Amino acid sequence: MKAQLLVLRRSIIPVLLATMLGMATLSGCSLLDSLAKTTPPPDAETVYQTSLIRPNLADVIADVRPSVVAINTESNVYNPFRGSQTVQGAGSGWVIDSDGLIVTNSHVVEDASVVTVTLDDGRVFPALEIYTDTLSDLAIIKIDASNLRAAKIGIPNPTVGTLANGLDLEMVTSSYTLRMGDWVVALGNSLGMGISATHGIVSATGVSVQYDGKVLYNLIQTDAAINAGNSGGPLVNLAGEVIGINSAKISSVGVEGMGYAISMEEAYPILKQLINYGYVARMDIGAELATVTKAVASYSNLKVDYGALVTKVLSGGPADEAGLRVSDVIVAVDDTSVVNAEGFIRTLQSYEAGQEVQITYYRNSNKRTVSITLIEAS
Repeated sequence: MKAQLLVLRRSIIPVLLATMLGMATLSGCSLLDSLAKTTPPPDAETVYQTSLIRPNLADVIADVRPSVVAINTESNVYNPFRGSQTVQGAGSGWVIDSDGLIVTNSHVVEDASVVTVTLDDGRVFPALEIYTDTLSDLAIIKIDASNLRAAKIGIPNPTVGTLANGLDLEMVTSSYTLRMGDWVVALGNSLGMGISATHGIVSATGVSVQYDGKVLYNLIQTDAAINAGNSGGPLVNLAGEVIGINSAKISSVGVEGMGYAISMEEAYPILKQLINYGYVARMDIGAELATVTKAVASYSNLKVDYGALVTKVLSGGPADEAGLRVSDVIVAVDDTSVVNAEGFIRTLQSYEAGQEVQITYYRNSNKRTVSITLIEAS
């Protein structure tokens, strides 16, 4: 059977019943002995302090749980046989700002007509405002509450100082080295049954997964159990810092322990824009691009077999004004190499509209560099 990628969408009640009857398997093992011996990575640049490591999982969970919330939704859907119906769903989130700002996944709240947030102390608040970014599958919910327990955030080195490109990093409590094998805990409203926790390790980092015609980048893969309803909940390290946002899992017979969380390295600048502006500004040069592969290079008689191929230049745009032409191949932005079109687009997101960047490209066999002023994509 072909493996399927499941984005952990709102837990529909019939699905919950079926899952509870045995369609999902939960597993786990004790880690307390191992955790007691865990030490931070010995990297010289790390600022991860031994004193931050909790002695066991119970301490980690107790530290983070007050910041974790359950999200319940109602959506109006049309069934050709039964007409319009109201469907209930469930997801997770966590407090990023004490004045009522909640992080979750876009797919948890998209198309929902009613969204409520239940805090750890039992209080329930309706969502006043919801800001979403479908491409990154991230969302911010605003509720009318204050003095909430905001979660601590950790972002891996070495990009912590530059990833937001001018956006403040006051919410980040530490930077550290994330390694394969590091212990993690996933918290969330699993199966819509209230906040619970699972544990595991970091199985891989920097993973990209495609679903619904889009790509989620820089994911953390973990074998911590992540189920329907966990979407939007935090993945935390042993210092109780949020290092990822639970988002998806691989589901198939014979496949176990393949869950994914959007890394905070990837999510933080997007969340900051949602908080500051209510939307995410993506940079553009006024050109359409395609990824250069060996096959594309051979077919198009290109001199390089990597980079971003210019397939269309918009009249009057920055690329047009800078002299870029169709069939030029972009291979670098400033000092950052470009290996494909997706990489080029993601690299631009570390800049702001109006900034000037140096674009290195090939035109036939000639390597050239040109300055281009970025604009905000429509």
